[in-house]
Amino acid sequence: MASFNVLTVNVHMGFNLLNRRFVLPELRDAIGQVAADVVFLQEVLGEHAHHARRHANWPSNSQYEYLADTLWPQFAYGRNAVYPHGHHGNALLCKFPIVSFANRDVSVHGHEQRGLLHAIVRIPGHPGQVHTICVHLGLRESHRREQIGLLCGIVRDEIPGDAPVVVAGDFNDWRARGHALMRECGLEEVFERATGRLPRTFPSRWPLLALDRIYVRQARASGMEVLSIHPWSHLSDHLPLLARIELDEPAPERVP
Repeated sequence: MASFNVLTVNVHMGFNLLNRRFVLPELRDAIGQVAADVVFLQEVLGEHAHHARRHANWPSNSQYEYLADTLWPQFAYGRNAVYPHGHHGNALLCKFPIVSFANRDVSVHGHEQRGLLHAIVRIPGHPGQVHTICVHLGLRESHRREQIGLLCGIVRDEIPGDAPVVVAGDFNDWRARGHALMRECGLEEVFERATGRLPRTFPSRWPLLALDRIYVRQARASGMEVLSIHPWSHLSDHLPLLARIELDEPAPERVP
């Protein structure tokens, strides 16, 4: 059975919980020590001119390229929020070939900018394509409901029913109202299946809210873990999630 390790983390633009310290180099070291094949990133900076001038150790390239370093030769970036001094969004770092990717704007007009980064990946040992969607949803429940509807439309209308799907990221769904909508479109949260509850990831020092999740379809998971000990509790306002994804074997073709 083909399998791979997934890590998802909101990197908080490279700053710690209260924005007091720039921790991107430490974050890169920590992510590099986790045996993750595919990394889902939210709130990753593509560019920020003000921070670059203020911090001597600011990377010369984008944050997602800096985090990818030499471990993840493939990466995709979806620019969501754009401002005069820079932009940030979602990114996917991958050890396997990324066949294609598209960033879907799911922003609600007049409010914070949000996106869904949909990337198609080739996993060794699996004959088909694996669809990944990196998620960062809005702060208002009505916005999240609309955004999950758009996400489910992608899963329903644009992805073949027998194709494996992994959806991971920051759902900002602290009341778990959107969780039922995700289940209705055929997606299963891997921590809930294993433990009976969604993983608590926010705030990182005292995790009380289940904001970050990993959903799958045509796949299962094992080895789920909330990375809650040092240094993770000091590297962002969210704790990362780690899981091993095992892909279902495609059904054999019928011989007429």
